[in-house]
Amino acid sequence: MSIAAQPLTRLTEFDPEDEYRPEPEPEALPPAWLDGSTRIGIHTSIAGGHRNALETARKLGCNALQIFSANPRQWQGGSTRIPEVDAQAFRARRAELGLGPLVIHANYLINLASPQPMLRVRSIQAFHDEIVRGMSLGADFLVVHPGTRGEATCAQAVATVIESVKQASKRASLGGMRILLENTAGMGTCLSSRLEEMAEVLAGLNGFPVEVCLDTAHLFASGYDIRTEEGLAATIGQIENTIGLERVPVMHINDSKIPLGGRVDRHAHIGKGKIGAEAFRRILTHPRLSATPPQGLAGRVFIAEMPIDDPGDDRKNVAALWELAGLKDIAPAAEKGFSMLTAALKKKMDVQRAVEKRNAAALARREAEEIRKKSEERSLHFAGRLLRRSEAEKQMRRPASVGMTGLGDGAKGAKAFVIATKTAKHAESLPKPKRAASGKTAKRGGSTKKTKKAGGTSGAGKRRHRG
Repeated sequence: MSIAAQPLTRLTEFDPEDEYRPEPEPEALPPAWLDGSTRIGIHTSIAGGHRNALETARKLGCNALQIFSANPRQWQGGSTRIPEVDAQAFRARRAELGLGPLVIHANYLINLASPQPMLRVRSIQAFHDEIVRGMSLGADFLVVHPGTRGEATCAQAVATVIESVKQASKRASLGGMRILLENTAGMGTCLSSRLEEMAEVLAGLNGFPVEVCLDTAHLFASGYDIRTEEGLAATIGQIENTIGLERVPVMHINDSKIPLGGRVDRHAHIGKGKIGAEAFRRILTHPRLSATPPQGLAGRVFIAEMPIDDPGDDRKNVAALWELAGLKDIAPAAEKGFSMLTAALKKKMDVQRAVEKRNAAALARREAEEIRKKSEERSLHFAGRLLRRSEAEKQMRRPASVGMTGLGDGAKGAKAFVIATKTAKHAESLPKPKRAASGKTAKRGGSTKKTKKAGGTSGAGKRRHRG
C-alpha cells in the first residue's frame, strides 16, 4: 500500500497573513480625576506610612488629597527614597479608591531663592529628592514655596529660583508630574506674593512642566480682596493677565486669620476667618475656577490646609467645602466620628504644648535675668568710669600744695589739702564787712584823732611812769 503523494509547498511563496505583528500598546486612559467633576481634598498625615494617608482621605469624605513625602521640617540627611514595594502598594491602593489628583507639598526648609550658596545647594538637593519621591508615589503635582530672597533684589531672586528649579530637575524624569510654585502672603522677604513675580518665574522656565498653586489665604493676606464679588472678579482678571487660569490646576482653599493685606500666613477654618463663607461659596461655584471645561480646567482640585484644633475639625472643613460648592448630596461619604486628631492625641498634644509653654516661659525669664544682670554690670562699670574720670579731673584742677612739704607721704598731704580746702570754704562762707559811707568815714577819722590823742596821753603817762 503506497502513500498518496502530497503536493510540495513552494518555499518562495509568502502569505501576508502569516507575518508576525506585535500588538500595539493600549493607549493609556486619562485618569478619572480629569472627568470634569469637582475635586476636593485635604492635607493628610503620613504618620504610620504613606498608605495611611489614602485611608484618611477616604474616611474624611475626599476624592483627592495632599501629603508630605517625608518630614517637612527637617533635612533628610541625605537622599531619602521610598522602598519600591511600599510605593507600588500605595499606587495600587490609590487606584482602588479612585483618589486624585495626588498633590505632594515639598519640605518647608527648601529655599530655592536663597542668595546663600550653602543653603541654596542644600535646597536644590532636597527638592531633587522630592521630585524622585513624588515620581515613585505616582504624584500628579509637587507644590513648593519659592523661598525668601534675603538681601537680594526681587529680580535677582527670580533669576535664582529659575536656575534652582532647572538644577533640581536635572537627571530626574518628571513623567506626568508637574511642579507648582505656590504664592505667599508676603511676610518678610518672601518671594511670589505678587502675581507678576510668579509670571516672571514661569516665563524663565518656559518649556519646563512648571505651573502655579494659588492659596486663598495667601492671596488675601498679600492684598488681593477675594472677599467681595467685585474683588474676586478683579483678582481673576489679574490672574488671567499675568499667569493665566489654565496654569492654576491646584488651589489651596483656606480662610485667613489675618485681615486684608496683613502679609502674615495664618490659616483659619472655612467660614470662620476674615474671608468668610460667602466668599468661598463664590469661589467654589465660579465657572472660571471650576473643573468643568470649557470655562473651567479639567482636574482642578481644591485642597484644604486648615489647623485641627479639636477632633473632627478636619471632617467638618471638608464637609463645609462640599456644601459651599453645592454638592453636599453627591459628595463622598465620610466616616462618622473620624478625625486625624483623636481625643487621646489631643490630650497628648495639649500636655506637650503646656510643657513647651512652661519651658518657653522659663527660658524667657532666664534670658530676662541675664539681660538685667548684664545691664547692671554695664551700669556699674560706666558709673565707675565716670567716677574715676571725675576724680582725675579734680586732681588736674587742684592748685599746687603750699606749705605741705613737711608731710611725709601722699596720704598726709591729701589730708592736709582737704583740711585747707574746708577752711578756705568756711572762710568764704563768713559774712563780709559792709563798706561804710563817706560821712561815716569822716566820723571814723575823728575817732581816729581821739584815739591818737588818747594814745598820746597814754604815752605821756608811760613816760612819766618810766621817769
